[in-house]
Amino acid sequence: MTAASAPPRPVPEAAAPAGSGRPRRRLPFSPWHLALAPLALLFALPLLWLLLSSVMSDAQINRFPPALWPSHLDFSGYRYVLGNAMFPRWFANSLIVSAATVASNLVFGALGGYAFARMRFAGSRLLLVTMLATMAIPFQLTMIPTFLVMKKLGLIDSLGALIVPSLVTPFAVFLLRQFFLSLPRELEEAAWIDGCNRLRVLWSVVLPLSRPALSTVAVLTFLTTWNDLTWPLIAINHDTHYTLQLGLTTFQGLHHTKWSAVMAGNVITVLPVLVAFLAAQKSFIQSITSSGLKG
Repeated sequence: MTAASAPPRPVPEAAAPAGSGRPRRRLPFSPWHLALAPLALLFALPLLWLLLSSVMSDAQINRFPPALWPSHLDFSGYRYVLGNAMFPRWFANSLIVSAATVASNLVFGALGGYAFARMRFAGSRLLLVTMLATMAIPFQLTMIPTFLVMKKLGLIDSLGALIVPSLVTPFAVFLLRQFFLSLPRELEEAAWIDGCNRLRVLWSVVLPLSRPALSTVAVLTFLTTWNDLTWPLIAINHDTHYTLQLGLTTFQGLHHTKWSAVMAGNVITVLPVLVAFLAAQKSFIQSITSSGLKG
């Protein structure tokens, strides 16, 4: 048999490394999930209890020891809340105040953050430090001066009293400033060469790259405004201008509280917050890790 017709030699298999056993099976999830899942369940228990209590009767809620599971579904609390003529008005008021506050913080926060990040003017560093120092002042110290200013403006007992004090917050300016600093200046310089002014550069170049930070500011501002109770309790007197948080307090009486209605109202109030938070989970991560360059 010639060499040309000789059968090919089998390729020897690579020897397994010494001491190696069976291949390790990798978990389909991170090992950290084994610790985080029970912790997440622990934090979810109050929400679960709120949901279960909203479909209980007042007798079940007030029973001692408390019932952990409803014996039957009772939607009287939802009927009481949704049948209240003022509840849709309170929901609309909260939505108007939250939407206006979010929009104003995005506009003024972006303008202020870009000015502190890219523009150098006399006293800019001192002004930034002073603005950040105001974040350490508790609201209880500025509550009375804010009330007097709103009274002078004639905004007390109106939705304007809830919107004007929160038109822009130091947190929004600082967060957007920090994100703008992470963006490469070369992108803006290229736009300047094309003849764009600062506002055009901010609108066409910077803001499209800052969507994660803008989403984070929007969601955090929405959560803070939607859940606020202290300032509406001080600034609003008439029930037609109540927000949801303030309106829910009317379900609690001095001698009797309809707890099923309170729980049902809180479930309806929490739903927009949960939707906003779940929609912005990725934005929180991207606002920290994004460098401003896509691809």
